[in-house]
Amino acid sequence: MALTDAVFFDTSVLLAGLIDLGPATAGAQRAMDALADGRLTAVRTAWHCCLEFYSVATRLPAGLRLEPELARRLIDEEILVRFQVYDLPGDSRFRFLADAANDRVTGGRIYDAHIAEIARLAGARTVVTDNGRHFAVLLRHGIRVLSGVEFVEKLALP
Repeated sequence: MALTDAVFFDTSVLLAGLIDLGPATAGAQRAMDALADGRLTAVRTAWHCCLEFYSVATRLPAGLRLEPELARRLIDEEILVRFQVYDLPGDSRFRFLADAANDRVTGGRIYDAHIAEIARLAGARTVVTDNGRHFAVLLRHGIRVLSGVEFVEKLALP
């Protein structure tokens, strides 16, 4: 199985890949460049990640903050046309919430747990995120969790 098979990008990579937030975003930007120029294809993400992108991008500090229309255009033109976008199937919602409660997921961690479950059900073999420890649950399902930098280094992306 190649590293590029069934890749899933989390919100942190979408944000850092589309908005220059400084030197720490270089890995995500290289990954998004590879997607834009066709070196990566059939990359997955979640509708939830699109909503998080919009939420965070429109409330960043002044100078980085996007106007709502620009955030929407980036979702339309950079994410929806290049990614396979998934959501949690209706018949999986009750089981997801029961599992989250059983695993004692609390507070805002429920959102990353939700994205992780979408990635798993979408058949992801690698999840690229800069919040790796929030996605550690995927390791028990045999799904790799890599940062943007680790991902581009393993692929030797320029």
